[in-house]
Amino acid sequence: MPILDGVKPSYLVLPHDKIFYNQKLIYFLCTHFPFVGESAWRARLNSGMVVNEQGEPLDESAPFVAGETIFYYREISRADEPRIPFDEKILFLDKDLIVVDKPHFLPVIPSGRFLRETLLTRLRLRPELQHLNVGEITPIHRLDKDTAGVMLLSHNPQTRHLYQTLFQNKRIRKIYHALAPTRTDLAYPLAIQSRLVRGDEFFLTKTVAGEANAHTVLNLLENRGEISLYELQPTTGKKHQLRVHMMSLGMPLLNDALYPVAQEVASEDYAKPLKLLAKQIKFDDPISGERRVFCSEQSL
Repeated sequence: MPILDGVKPSYLVLPHDKIFYNQKLIYFLCTHFPFVGESAWRARLNSGMVVNEQGEPLDESAPFVAGETIFYYREISRADEPRIPFDEKILFLDKDLIVVDKPHFLPVIPSGRFLRETLLTRLRLRPELQHLNVGEITPIHRLDKDTAGVMLLSHNPQTRHLYQTLFQNKRIRKIYHALAPTRTDLAYPLAIQSRLVRGDEFFLTKTVAGEANAHTVLNLLENRGEISLYELQPTTGKKHQLRVHMMSLGMPLLNDALYPVAQEVASEDYAKPLKLLAKQIKFDDPISGERRVFCSEQSL
């Protein structure tokens, strides 16, 4: 199936589950995706936009076939997904990489309530990238939707692993900027080490006792009174590491909607972005050996 409006088809392998044997495919889909609804699945199936591995359309009368792979497009109405009013900027493009300056609030990949308003979907529609195989654009590392700044993506499957290995082997130097409450009683640079694990809520991270698996170096860049500008250099990449480390010092990041208290989903206030910016990425290119330095044009 082709990319449609910047969205790649999703796929699902039908399970070997006896409760679905001798049932129709629509019964499985309604059971597996109860939030979609039977009428919506009937319409989607009868539109010809759900197909099997051979590309043959599957309608509402199609049987459930265990082990078969089906392909379909996620659907979120544009009314339910208004445009995020900030734009990404392409900083660099070569035969292997796309380097982007991502705005706050923009998720990197489609997930949950975000489908079209994601960095990946937007890039697939950019006119200046249409000479590429846009279906191969893939993030090389993570960046939270709430965090802005430099993001590396690959569009060459043959070299992608070389850049992914840089992150796995900690051969990438990342520098973040953040705004948080001022503390002049700490000795900078300050090394922060802790053990971070998944929180009680799946979208959160918490600190527990045990051997440290998360490491950050914190520097005070500019004292601005009650709030100061800090530089953070993580040497590990745990989920929400910088946000949790700063909270642990009694210095939660300005406008953090998750720490120390999680706010309701979909409560974004575009006037109050999280004050965390992936300011710079440095590495030695694994192909050319050239020293690469990419900097965000944004500031806090």
